[in-house]
Amino acid sequence: MLNLQLVRKYAKAIFEIAQEEGKLVEYGDELKAAREGIESVPQAIEFFSNPQVDPKLKKELLQKCFKKELSKDVYHFLLLLVDKHRFVLFPAIVDEYRALSNEARGILIADVTTATAASKKQQKAIADKLEQITGKKVELRLHEDKSLIGGVVVKIGDRRIDGSVAGRLETMKRKLLANE
Repeated sequence: MLNLQLVRKYAKAIFEIAQEEGKLVEYGDELKAAREGIESVPQAIEFFSNPQVDPKLKKELLQKCFKKELSKDVYHFLLLLVDKHRFVLFPAIVDEYRALSNEARGILIADVTTATAASKKQQKAIADKLEQITGKKVELRLHEDKSLIGGVVVKIGDRRIDGSVAGRLETMKRKLLANE
């Protein structure tokens, strides 16, 4: 089980550095790229998560993979995670950093689920409508679920808007059963 307090502590630390440097987006992109690079190799995940692997070896691998690719602060942040034996928290730290960065920049993340892949035009229309409703900039995280049949389900935080065919059928079913 992840220690959420530690995740928040480390994410806030790199967030504050990024904010001081005026590089919220850049650091977020670098953290995301490092995470994707590590997660793209299953053996790397096991390697960095294994407490029996010498931290020196982990640092050498980070140096080979990322020293020239990342800014000094982000690279040293990864080394710090190795030193403190917290690298297993890295994916969650990246997610928390993104949440902090989005909040600071006034951006909401909307999980948008459709039955089939949404076209760029549809994505823009959804984003524009959500921005109009919320008054904030909205980034879409797209998902597909064929069981929706058609339409769209949007989730922003704890708010859920179900405009799917499956959702409407379920609502109709409940109303019909209630009138029996």
